[in-house]
Amino acid sequence: MLRLVSFALFIATWWIASLLIGDAKLPPPPVVLAAMLTEAKSGALFVNLGATLARVALAFTLAMALGSAIGYLMGRMPLANRLGDPWLILLLNLPALVVIVLAYIWAGLTEVAAIAAIAINKLPTAVVTLREGARALDPALDEMATAFAFPPARTFRHVILPQLAPYIAAAARSGLSLVWKIVLVAELLGRPNGVGFEIGVAFQLFDIPLLLAYSLSFAAVVLVIETLLVQPFETRLSRWRLRAA
Repeated sequence: MLRLVSFALFIATWWIASLLIGDAKLPPPPVVLAAMLTEAKSGALFVNLGATLARVALAFTLAMALGSAIGYLMGRMPLANRLGDPWLILLLNLPALVVIVLAYIWAGLTEVAAIAAIAINKLPTAVVTLREGARALDPALDEMATAFAFPPARTFRHVILPQLAPYIAAAARSGLSLVWKIVLVAELLGRPNGVGFEIGVAFQLFDIPLLLAYSLSFAAVVLVIETLLVQPFETRLSRWRLRAA
């Protein structure tokens, strides 16, 4: 209910702002909705949203897998942490735009370059979060697993992974929000489709209704994924802590 009230307030604020600023700079909701429906009827909206979501899924999965493994090793092994920390600092402070441009220069304007650039930009945040999670593991639980002669796989699944779960959820939440933003830049600079590409075309044509139509469609998809997938996933991973409390 509160979300519906918030949405209604957003539409009302947008409409009032459109009346004050003027249709040329801020089209009212019906104009943007018409542009959205036109793109949907032609199929272009779904094709471009699908292309963007596919890139997000691939880059996010790659970054989370590598970032979790690297972060865990850096948190558990001091030597790995000392070797990897300078690279981690570099990636954390390297602008996303630089990574994307270099990827396109070195690998060409290809899908692989785009996904790799997006994943590299997300990678350090996952590493940092999982490294802190690995450092926060309870030594007493490790000793218990050793005393009961747990196999390594069982120790990781039943002792280590539940403790890392909140950190994995935090890395996924922050990483996904970062990937949503970076994928549009990558598409704007070097892909022939996707939401970012269409926003770039709308900018060149100064087509504000089209720009807002794709932006809001993308935002709506992000909100649905956040509500139906990310939040339940985060709650599920953190359930054991609530039971322990």
